[in-house]
Amino acid sequence: MNLAPEDETGKLWTHQLQLTISDLLVEVHDSHHPVSAGLYYEDQQPEAKRRAGDLRRRRLPKYLGYFERVLALNARGRSRCLVGSATTYADLSLFQMVEGLRYAFPRTMRKLEDELPLTVELHDRIAQRAGIAAYLASPRRIPFNNDGLFRRYPELDA
Repeated sequence: MNLAPEDETGKLWTHQLQLTISDLLVEVHDSHHPVSAGLYYEDQQPEAKRRAGDLRRRRLPKYLGYFERVLALNARGRSRCLVGSATTYADLSLFQMVEGLRYAFPRTMRKLEDELPLTVELHDRIAQRAGIAAYLASPRRIPFNNDGLFRRYPELDA
């Protein structure tokens, strides 16, 4: 399966989007480890609450709004993907980002998703792909938990 455009411009644009998703992933991680990844969450809770508040109020709307705008611009060409007309690895990564954010910040995502119809539609469409749907329904899929990058601490999703 080809998950990147053939042309150099498309490849570079897909890579740029992937790097931006990676930047967001770091910010999500740092919401529960704002001082140091080497410290337990319990050792940095006050800082985590402050960082998570900023993530919820400013950073998630900024990043997810950016991807919504990219999808809207690409939709002018009748595409429902981030780049070109075919699914790329950036689309798959954005799917996983939405999945993880729904786990870690369910209240926040319920509020934000009304402003992100194209992102939600992309997520839902990726989830329905035969291979992905089979994996999501299989015991091979490791459920989100508080040992991964996306962690649910209810006090951070206030």
